[in-house]
Amino acid sequence: MKMQIIPKTNLKVSPICLGTMTFGTPVGEADAIRLLHYASDKGINFIDTANMYEGYSRVPGSSGGVAEEIICKAIAGRRDKFVLATKVGMKVGNAPEDENISPAAIRKQLDNSLKRMGTHYVDIYYLHKPDPLTPLVETLGAIHGAICSGKIRHYGISNFSAEEIKELLKVADSNDLPRPVMCQPPLSLLKQSACEYILPLCQKEAIAVVPYQILQGGLLSGKYKRGQPLPPDSRKAEKDTWVWQLTDEIFDKLEQIEKSAHEANCNMTQYVIRWILQQPAVLSAIIGVKNKGQIDEAVESF
Repeated sequence: MKMQIIPKTNLKVSPICLGTMTFGTPVGEADAIRLLHYASDKGINFIDTANMYEGYSRVPGSSGGVAEEIICKAIAGRRDKFVLATKVGMKVGNAPEDENISPAAIRKQLDNSLKRMGTHYVDIYYLHKPDPLTPLVETLGAIHGAICSGKIRHYGISNFSAEEIKELLKVADSNDLPRPVMCQPPLSLLKQSACEYILPLCQKEAIAVVPYQILQGGLLSGKYKRGQPLPPDSRKAEKDTWVWQLTDEIFDKLEQIEKSAHEANCNMTQYVIRWILQQPAVLSAIIGVKNKGQIDEAVESF
């Protein structure tokens, strides 16, 4: 895989980004460490996590941190081999600074993440969601302070609408504060709303896009078939609420996408990855895996 340079940085990332949302459960610590090392051996250097990630054990407000603690053990002695991204904003406790992106939340959650991951800095620190309670100038001021202190190198945004991105850029520019270098929206062949406004805006503003949910919870992996039982190791079987309902309308779309994949001489997952990476401003695509075969499948997309 050819490494891609994140615009306005000196960071180079692989076009596949290893997502860690399921580290903990169903991907246990030992397996997660092996998978991360295997991904690295295959040329994947970009890791995406968040302070809230703890796999299927996650409930609203739970303390998270599990994925970051696993990553700590996986990258020990090899931190310089990875571009590491984590996030702040989702609820991870009951204190006021355990949610949103106020300066107090950023200071507390960033220090917690750094400690859990055993590193002095993160390469990309995402604002995980907009904060209706905190003025953007205060949030960006805290991010600027974290950059100046060396705790983060750059920052990104996740789950911001196009209008919210425009407002953030306006505040950053008018106050001489840093702009985000990455944007992380949901994007898949089943959910293409980001293509209308977010991707063109990011292309115009030279903000790299790293979409998540590219396989739409596994629906686009090719494993679900009309009239057949759920595969026992599928996310739908393991965590039903994390996957859309399998309606006739969904199966109609899946079957059409699978037909297009066959015509392109690749499997469904590879077809999806190629489509994602062809979209404007998309630099890398986040995938979550449970076994080495899924890593091989993603790498073979190239």
